[in-house]
Amino acid sequence: MEETDREAVATAVQRVAGMLQRPDQLDKVEQYRRREARKKASVEARLKAAIQSQLDGVRTGLSQLHNALNDVKDIQQSLIDVNKDWRQSINTIENLKDVKDAVVQHSQLAAAVENLKNIFSVPEIVRETHDLIERGELLQAHRKLMDLECSRDDLMYEQYRMDSKNTHDMNLIHTYFGDMQKLSEELAKQLWMVVQRSLVTVRRDPTLLVSVVRIIEREEKIDRRMLDRKKQTGFIPPGRPKKWKEKMFNILERTVSTRIEGTQADTRESDKMWLVRHLEIIRKYVLDDLLVAKTLLDQCFPPHYDIFNRLLNMYHQALATRMQELAAEDLEANEIVSLLSWVLNTYTSAEMMGNSELSPEVDVNLLDALISRNVVDQLLSKYMSTLTSNIIGWLRKALETDKKDWIKETEPEADQDGYYQTTLPAIVFQMFEQNLQVAAQINEDLKTKVLILCLQQMNSFLTRYKDEAQLYKEDHLKNRQYPQCYVQYMIAVINNCQTFKESIISLKRKYLKSDMEDTLSISHANMDATLDIIAKEGCSSLLDEVFMDLETMTLEAHRRVVVEYIRAIMLKRISFKNAEERKEGAERMIKEAEQFRFLFKKLAAGSGEDTEGLCDIIEAIAEVIKLTDPSLLYLEVSTLVSKYPDIRDDHIAALLTVRGDASRDMKQTIIETLDQGPSQPNPNYVPIFKEITVPTLTVPKLLK
Repeated sequence: MEETDREAVATAVQRVAGMLQRPDQLDKVEQYRRREARKKASVEARLKAAIQSQLDGVRTGLSQLHNALNDVKDIQQSLIDVNKDWRQSINTIENLKDVKDAVVQHSQLAAAVENLKNIFSVPEIVRETHDLIERGELLQAHRKLMDLECSRDDLMYEQYRMDSKNTHDMNLIHTYFGDMQKLSEELAKQLWMVVQRSLVTVRRDPTLLVSVVRIIEREEKIDRRMLDRKKQTGFIPPGRPKKWKEKMFNILERTVSTRIEGTQADTRESDKMWLVRHLEIIRKYVLDDLLVAKTLLDQCFPPHYDIFNRLLNMYHQALATRMQELAAEDLEANEIVSLLSWVLNTYTSAEMMGNSELSPEVDVNLLDALISRNVVDQLLSKYMSTLTSNIIGWLRKALETDKKDWIKETEPEADQDGYYQTTLPAIVFQMFEQNLQVAAQINEDLKTKVLILCLQQMNSFLTRYKDEAQLYKEDHLKNRQYPQCYVQYMIAVINNCQTFKESIISLKRKYLKSDMEDTLSISHANMDATLDIIAKEGCSSLLDEVFMDLETMTLEAHRRVVVEYIRAIMLKRISFKNAEERKEGAERMIKEAEQFRFLFKKLAAGSGEDTEGLCDIIEAIAEVIKLTDPSLLYLEVSTLVSKYPDIRDDHIAALLTVRGDASRDMKQTIIETLDQGPSQPNPNYVPIFKEITVPTLTVPKLLK
């Protein structure tokens, strides 16, 4: 208490000090005193009121406790009196057992009287109910069936209450109503037939389906009522609960599974496209069924049935089961692709679950996968393994077929430009295209894997192609009269190399992502190198063929060789696209001119013929082709004309066309200018160009 006083004094001193900090505040001391006096009086008044309120509450509480104590004493006394009365009345209660039994019997008799009419008319009601079921009046039939069941159940319940162990009377009642159970089963059979055909029934007679649902709902209510009574009394009628709602969904689930499984109309033996047809039928059936379920079926069921989502889950599970069964079969490569494409793409596409008419109830992003990732990987692995074997076999067969053409007595076909060719490149890359297009139906990753596989096998194939071309040459050298069209088919082999190169580039550009280019750069370089070797060896074999033919000819053939060589150039058997190709081609021509010169010297030894001049013509033409600056083209051509004055305008035009970079105007200008200039021929020059004609007919040419 003293501590409180000291704190109060200290607080007061602090407050006074705060009020009297300046001299002018001394004039307000009296005002401060009165204000503090008022506050003190107010606080004291509130304090007194609070204390008085607490005292009143305590007084009231004590009074209530006193009254409660008196009430407890009264209740205690009353309980003592009740206990005495209860003990005195035990004997009286035991004497009322006969009354209790009489009450139970009265209740049973009352139930029997109440159901007496139904009891006596059971056979008649059974017949009427049976007729109603046969006529399809299911609601009326079910109403009568419920009346019969109600009569039986009430009688059995009363018997159970009277003597639950009296099985004889229970069996007697059950036997008397025995036909009723058959009616229930017969009605249920009709219900399940309607449920099985619900998607058809809802289009033709939706009221019938609604009646079936109403019957099932009635039975569900009875089931719940019987189960509640069982909890209270322990009694439940035979056959309860029927669980017809649960059975209905089981029927629907089996119907969906049967519908999915029954769509396979063919086998692999009867139709190679059996799986494609099977999957397409499934797609159509499922989409049609779900659309009907959403637009019509959903209106025939109570909302709490959530019938559309239940059916959606049933179809999804049935499809998952069917797809897993198909995946477990020994599928061929094309069948694996068809299955995976359907599972991974078609199922969630707008053609099926992603259909706009199923939205928003169906969200494809929430659908589980039809087959697991592990199964997908296994199928892809099997597909790649099978495809590898197939590609190897296809390439081997294609090469064998091409080799058979090499020994034909007819020339190979020519393309639109007149180049000899065989069908090998087209067959190979058409096969690659088909497999890549199929793989693209599944996903980008598989497409890339298939492309890599194709190019890897192509690399091995080109090595075999090179070896076969070499064997072709060696077999020909054993008997140069066979095959008859050796030269033409060797030209076709050489031309095929360029086609292969272009096709490989096209295939990579079309199907390979740019970030994967480095992965195949080494493989591509190897293929290019192999193709270059094939082309080079092919050209070499053709030159060898020429040289061997020349050894059997007279010295006059030298001139003919050069004429034919120049004619081949003039006939555009060689064409160039850029300066690098022109340089490479010109250098090759110069090299070949040296080979001609060497051969001619051997064959013309002692004849005195000027073979050097013939080879110089080839080199002069090569210089025109090799020229890199088009502005100097006129000068180079004029030099050529001055050396060989018998060269004509059509020769110059053909030569400029071979270069590939001279426009029509440039050709015309050069020709017109040359026509105007003087010509000073070498007196020792023997005309050669007059023997070379440039016809309009397109003829085959060698690959550069």
